[in-house]
Amino acid sequence: MGAKTWMIVLADSDPREALADKPQLSLEATQKLANTLFPGEKLEQIADGDLSFTCPPDDELHIACFPGVSVIAAKEFGIDYPSKLHQRFIDAAGSGTVTLHAMHSVVDWFAYAIWVNGKLVRSLSLSPDSGIMEDIGKRLPFEEPYWSGEHQDVDGDEIEDAYPWPFHPLDLGEAALKDRFGYQLEGYIDSSMLDPGAIPLVRYKRIRSPWWKIW
Repeated sequence: MGAKTWMIVLADSDPREALADKPQLSLEATQKLANTLFPGEKLEQIADGDLSFTCPPDDELHIACFPGVSVIAAKEFGIDYPSKLHQRFIDAAGSGTVTLHAMHSVVDWFAYAIWVNGKLVRSLSLSPDSGIMEDIGKRLPFEEPYWSGEHQDVDGDEIEDAYPWPFHPLDLGEAALKDRFGYQLEGYIDSSMLDPGAIPLVRYKRIRSPWWKIW
């Protein structure tokens, strides 16, 4: 497995349905949101990106605003404790929904969190080295089959030796992508899923202003 993500999705309603409609990107709204969420930084548009790559390097921001849904990928979202996400990112959704999704294949780490109307309703973060770092709120239905052992790897003994759970963390991460956004990066992908490459993102180079100019 080689999938990595660190992103949030802001949505007025169901983000999966909004993305499935392949909405039209608004460059003006995208630029405005980027400036609002990342103040004090000079952003230079560098190229086109898409939803299949939401693990930008530290000096890049990948973002897109569509009617009813926005996607932001940046280093700020690759955090072990999703509940500690900076409040400005939660406030940006207003009365809508914020979903954080982060995973890193090198350390088999996966984390996700959901806020509705500014209130945290679910947060999970786990890796084999650190164990369960955060487990807040009620498990969502897509999680249950994994916790109950219905998605054990074919090499069951190997999984039991490597992980304290009956599943691979990245498998649960892919299930979260499918459940929340309608696509996956790896694993079995059927024709009913969204092609993440069809959802454009704007890529910016992040140039931080000197601290004396920020204040």
